[in-house]
Amino acid sequence: MDIFTLIAENKIKEALNRGDFNDLPGSGKPLPLEDLSHIPEDLRAGYRILKNAGIVPEEIEIKKEIISLEKLINYCYDKNERNRLTKKLNEKILRFNILMEKRSAASPALSMYKDKILAKFQGS
Repeated sequence: MDIFTLIAENKIKEALNRGDFNDLPGSGKPLPLEDLSHIPEDLRAGYRILKNAGIVPEEIEIKKEIISLEKLINYCYDKNERNRLTKKLNEKILRFNILMEKRSAASPALSMYKDKILAKFQGS
């Protein structure tokens, strides 16, 4: 063991003895496992870092907005409001398609998994 490992181990033991880990959320429960099988193996670490930081890729955010707008349009009875929402929906769809074209041209992995990604978020 190197010096840094020993220092880290000692700090962890001291924290355990002080009871710093006693009241952690989820204590005593199994950790939830994430199904990352739909994400290419070389992108999983980056995906996990972004997810833990609360950062959502732009295309996913736009896709969620598209789904919300579609639901709003389905329940909208005011013609003017429906037209406004439809225009906004068309703008979002156009932005999404442009973004996906740029991404698929820049990333062969994305073009390969594009349909799987879209299906995953349409189902949620």
